[in-house]
Parts: sequence; structure tokens; C-alpha cells
Amino acid sequence: MLLLALDTATPAVTVALHDGRDVVASFRQVDARRHGELLLPAVDQVLADAGVKLDAVTGIVVGIGPGPYTGLRVGLMTADTFGLALGIPVHGMCTLDGLAYAAGLGEGPFVVATDARRKEVYWATYSDPRTRVSDPAVDRPADIAEQVEGLPAVGAGALLYPDTFPDAREPEHVSAAALAALAAERIAAGEELPAPRPLYLRRPDAQVPKNYKVVTPK
Repeated sequence: MLLLALDTATPAVTVALHDGRDVVASFRQVDARRHGELLLPAVDQVLADAGVKLDAVTGIVVGIGPGPYTGLRVGLMTADTFGLALGIPVHGMCTLDGLAYAAGLGEGPFVVATDARRKEVYWATYSDPRTRVSDPAVDRPADIAEQVEGLPAVGAGALLYPDTFPDAREPEHVSAAALAALAAERIAAGEELPAPRPLYLRRPDAQVPKNYKVVTPK
């Protein structure tokens, strides 16, 4: 097994290689405006650091969000392209699951929350680092305060809103290394991973103007 994992659902551009036992190379850079510019060079760097060619990869793991439309689609389109070109499977992984796994909080309920912009968070609750107990959702922090009261919280969304998440902890952003390690565990256990389809949870920010007039030649 040699998994190439990547995620662009948060401001972090992150890539990793996992051989089924350990992460053999990884990259992460936080820059919300340069996902498309940074991702392919990051893949090249990770492959070079590991001393392997792209055709040695046996599977792709890609973060499916939830996340903003523009950043999220960069990773998903890249993963689909690699999968088609190499003829290998492409597995989706919830980005929040990767954060939960990386946090290492042990047993006990906790929350993962990422920044959804518009003064909202993408969030879900977990019973342990490997087990999500609620579907990903997008809400204003004040609207979920009662649901998450008293729970430790992980992620950039938690760090941004201390009134709702007073026990906020690192990591701030997901790492492809954590996504790859969790995916490798689940594949080895015979579990079926999600399809590589985006969890947008809401419409894109960009909209066609309401008074837009279509002009066609006569």
C-alpha cells in the first residue's frame, strides 16, 4: 500500500504519503488564496522526499470537507485526475475526521470546528478520535453553544470563537498525514471509505447577479 493523501478544504494545503504502516513524507502550508498554485508542487515535493514516482502510488485519499467551494474543489479535481490517469482508487475522507484523529484527545466526547467564514463554523462531535457521532453541519457558533457546552474543541473554528468553545485546542488545521493514517487503518480493517464527493453544506459564495441580462446576437 502506498497512499497519496491531500486536502484543500481549509486554508492549509497539505499532502502526505503513507505506506500502510507510517507516513513517509508530508507537506503543509497555510495559504487560503493559493490552493491551486501550491498543490501540485507540494505533491512533487512529497514524492521527491519519499524517493518514489507517482506511478508507485496505489490509492488516493482526498479530504472532502466540509469546506468552501473554491478551495475544496482544487483537491477533489486533482485527486480525480490522478485516479483516472493512474487507474487507482480514490477515497474520500471527511476533513473533520482528520482533525479529530490528529488531536489525540483520547476517550470522551469532543468537538471539531473549522472556519466556515460568514461568522459560521463547520462542526461535528466525536466520541473518540476515530468515531464521529454527528453529521457535519454549518452553523453560527452562538446557535450551537448549548450543544457543545463543556466539550473540548479542536480546529480553527474553535480557536476563533472562545465564547462558544472556551476549551479550544490545537491542531488548527488538518494534515494530510492524519488523513492518510486514518484511511490506512480503515482500509486495512476492510471498511468502505466515502466517495470522493464534496461536502459543501451550503451554496457557493459566488452568485449570478439577480438583474443579470443575457445578451445574445440576433
